[in-house]
Amino acid sequence: MPRRVVDLSTPVRTGHFRWDVERRLAKSHDTGAGQATWAGWNVHAFTHMDSPRHVDPEGFTTDAITPDMTIGEAAVLDLSDVPANAPIEAERIAAAAHGLRRGDIAILKTRWDERASIDTPDFWLQSPWMTDGAAEFLYGRGVKAVAFDFPQDHCIRFFLTGEKRPPLPEHVTHYRLLARGVIMFEYLANTGALQASRCLFVGLPIRLPDSDGAPARVVAIEEAAA
Repeated sequence: MPRRVVDLSTPVRTGHFRWDVERRLAKSHDTGAGQATWAGWNVHAFTHMDSPRHVDPEGFTTDAITPDMTIGEAAVLDLSDVPANAPIEAERIAAAAHGLRRGDIAILKTRWDERASIDTPDFWLQSPWMTDGAAEFLYGRGVKAVAFDFPQDHCIRFFLTGEKRPPLPEHVTHYRLLARGVIMFEYLANTGALQASRCLFVGLPIRLPDSDGAPARVVAIEEAAA
């Protein structure tokens, strides 16, 4: 059966206004030693995976996360009609979740990267966001992971507005999902290329031991139409 592979990963770029990325040549061809690039950035920048330790001091770290927890059957919840700067309520998630099965990975497809660049403040300040009820709905459906293509907690905006960091319960997806063991993938891109309502989700976080998260390459594999 023919298959389509859709890359859902945001490129890691230097010069991002929110995330510092250090990139340099550790050695170069000019010295006759070949070329090697050194790079470093926050593990919660660009497309990445969160482990529960990110929000819970007793939560499990990346050591406990096995490939079967980040690879598997996925349901694509089409939320592309959700307005900018608007809440995503439980009822809207439920309407999009008709194909969601227990044990699935849920891909939330807002196509937000088509409306605002992740390199601009509007991506963060005008994004739709998840409500507490929407996050609780996904938890109640027994998903093993959720992947977002938008800044899914309204209070993430404090990074740009200069407000005091909000308490954990205001980070509703982190509080309702991640802190209860549901793996999260953040800042996917290119979800508009997904054509099917179900796919195989392949999330491959870097094997970074004892960490609260890790950069990830994420792809979806769809059965291609004959």
